[in-house]
Amino acid sequence: MATDASDLIPAFLNPLAGNAAAAREALAAAGGFRMVELAPGSFEHQLREVVARGARRVLIAGGDGSIAAAAHTLHETPVELAILPCGTLNHLAKDLRLPLDPVEAARVASSGRVATVDAATVNGRLFLNTSSVGSYVTFVRLRERLEKRLGYHVASFIAAARLLVHLPAFRVSVLVDGAPREYLTPLVFVGVGERELKLPTLGARVSGGRRGLHVMVIRQRSGARALALAFAAAARGVKEVAKTPALDAFVVDEARIEPRTHVASMDGELTRVTPPLEYRYLRDRLRVVVGDDYGK
Repeated sequence: MATDASDLIPAFLNPLAGNAAAAREALAAAGGFRMVELAPGSFEHQLREVVARGARRVLIAGGDGSIAAAAHTLHETPVELAILPCGTLNHLAKDLRLPLDPVEAARVASSGRVATVDAATVNGRLFLNTSSVGSYVTFVRLRERLEKRLGYHVASFIAAARLLVHLPAFRVSVLVDGAPREYLTPLVFVGVGERELKLPTLGARVSGGRRGLHVMVIRQRSGARALALAFAAAARGVKEVAKTPALDAFVVDEARIEPRTHVASMDGELTRVTPPLEYRYLRDRLRVVVGDDYGK
């Protein structure tokens, strides 16, 4: 007997994602999904429509940016978010221990259990992994200009090399637990949950780490010194480098950043923002579908 369309899980597929074709095949083979092509500019409207029709679970086949966009719409609803990783980095999927193989990911998306994850907002806009203000925005802009011709990895290397020649700094006021701190810095990084820069984790959540906004402010303004700081953090970890004057790091529930720029990075996507930037930590805000080994 044919399955009623209302019983199928809406599966939003980003056609521009790197392995979109493999994701489409995996979902078709798994069955139980109704595929919807993600439409740029109307994605939020598409999601709200399926929520209004009574969807209990929605799948997003895409990268961290697509997943964060869906989470912004779904985080105040009871709808469960399933993920089929199709991005370059797939930070959230890795943190949730989701399989990167499309076939296995489709199986978990269909039959997995539900857990809650923390999130954060910048001026009301939700993100799930990281946000940054400063040189990373410059890096992403350079990389995106070069990526179509050179590919992601080569473009990233060239963009990083150019920043070493000119690493712009900006004045920023960070409000931490009600007390202002003033910096002249090239970069402020904010992670959802405690993060580690030490290899091989390199920006991933710390297992069993502190909950809150992990705010890191680089205090080295030259490109060479910032590179040395990056190597030190990769070799020794955030906690050790934070003991030096090169880096300030703290975990808080709220932070206020006052940059001059009107662009911030959120989950790898550049977004226009209006300073001051009000960061808020949100506990257990999103219902996500995970496998049996998550949390063990």
